[in-house]
Amino acid sequence: MQVAIDGPASAGKSTVAKIVAKNLNYIYIDTGAMYRACTLIARDGNVDYSDEKAILNLIDQSTIEFKNEGNEQKVYVNGKDASIAIRTPEITENVSQVSALKGVRQKMVNLQREMAGKNNVIMDGRDIGTTVLPDAQVKIFLIASVASRARRRFLDFKEKGIHQDIADIEHDIEVRDYKDSHRAISPLKKADDAIELDTTNLNIDQVVQEITALIEKNKKN
Repeated sequence: MQVAIDGPASAGKSTVAKIVAKNLNYIYIDTGAMYRACTLIARDGNVDYSDEKAILNLIDQSTIEFKNEGNEQKVYVNGKDASIAIRTPEITENVSQVSALKGVRQKMVNLQREMAGKNNVIMDGRDIGTTVLPDAQVKIFLIASVASRARRRFLDFKEKGIHQDIADIEHDIEVRDYKDSHRAISPLKKADDAIELDTTNLNIDQVVQEITALIEKNKKN
């Protein structure tokens, strides 16, 4: 079973995907974290975020892994826990540029498809239903207002000890939305057969229930 959850930044994709995957005993694949890890690799390697060849060389020399620790999925880059490092403002600001590089996308998409071919998976990102898993049995496109998404990110940052003004977060989200939806390769776009779900006025439990119901309905068909 392949479940694709797409949508803009901070629409709640990762949060609900993790919970649904855990409840159904599926593998959760956070594609956004993979591109953030690539951006971190570029930053730590002191290469320009537009230098595709240099970034690909660094990725080839690096490892990106997901590890479940307790009730949390951690992202490891070159053996080090990078779960917080990939969420900092600098990475957030530059991940769209790195993820738009053709070679980087190709490398990550191949890895994502390989993971999905071996397990029941829930995968979230920007182009899962349109590009990565076009034949996914369940496709969901989450949306939410910019204000509600900024509030969620602000609270998430606060919990992680990252301090950023909410107005700056709102601006960052608007810029990210524009970049993601206007990039030449695999832009943020709702698949024709995806079900749109507005999470602006829904809490996490309600979104989880909606998505779980859609998966269960598909299992019966």
